[in-house]
Amino acid sequence: EVSTAYEDVAGFCYNARLNEIEKNGFVLTPGRYVGAADVEDDGEAFEEKMKRLTGLLKQQQEEGARLDQQIADNLRRLGYEF
Repeated sequence: EVSTAYEDVAGFCYNARLNEIEKNGFVLTPGRYVGAADVEDDGEAFEEKMKRLTGLLKQQQEEGARLDQQIADNLRRLGYEF
């Protein structure tokens, strides 16, 4: 069963009225009307989260560099200078 009832959903859809659009100079940029969805607080302090995420990023970058080197080595073994 499909509902035909429309509902605005922050960050996804918004039924802008013509007078609102006119007030915005007829600019139809979605973010101007749709807005952003509410973000849940995960309870992790910002500083802790940034330390954790930057540490994870560093690990992923190191792994990426290792894999890039491995690909280059394999290409050289196959006779392709990289």
